[in-house]
Amino acid sequence: MIRKLAVGLLALLALANVARAEVPAIGTAAPGFSLPDQNGAPRRLAEWRGRWVVLYFYPKNDTPGCTTEACSFRDDISLIMALGAQVVGISVDDTVSHKAFAEKHRLPFPLLSDATAEVAKHYGALSDWLVMKVAKRYTFIVDPAGRIAKVYLSVDPARHSQEIIADLKQLQGRQSGK
Repeated sequence: MIRKLAVGLLALLALANVARAEVPAIGTAAPGFSLPDQNGAPRRLAEWRGRWVVLYFYPKNDTPGCTTEACSFRDDISLIMALGAQVVGISVDDTVSHKAFAEKHRLPFPLLSDATAEVAKHYGALSDWLVMKVAKRYTFIVDPAGRIAKVYLSVDPARHSQEIIADLKQLQGRQSGK
C-alpha cells in the first residue's frame, strides 16, 4: 500500500514538472507581462524600459524568508534606485494579500499578483504541485533594453539585495566600458 502511494506520488510530481518552462537565458528578451500591483493597477514590464529592473519572484507573502528578502530590498531601496533600477516583486498571491504585506512592512516598490502563475511559468520560476502553485525564489536583472542581464536561481534572502547592488554596479560598469 505504501509502495503504491509512493509510486503514485512520484507520478504526480513527474506530471507536475512536465509543464515546467525553461529559465530565460542571459542576453535574451525578458518575457513581457501585464499584472496587477498591490493596489490593483495594471503594471507592465515595458513601463520600465530604459531602466534596470530587479524582478524578483518569491513564494508567499508574510513568510519568514519572503519577509526578510522584501525588507532587505526596502532597506536598500535608495542604493538600488541610485543605480537607476526599479525593484518589482512577483508571487502568485492575490492583490489583497500583496496590499496587506506591502503596508505592514512599508514596501516602497510594486508587488505584482501573478494569480494564474503564467508569468512565473514563462520565467521558469514556478513550482507547480498540481494542487498548489508557488513561485520559486528566483531573481532576474533586466537591462534597460529589456534583456535578461543576470539570473539568480539560488538566493539568500538576507544578503540578496546587497548582492543585487554589487552586480548592478558590475553590469553597469561593463555596459559603459569601465
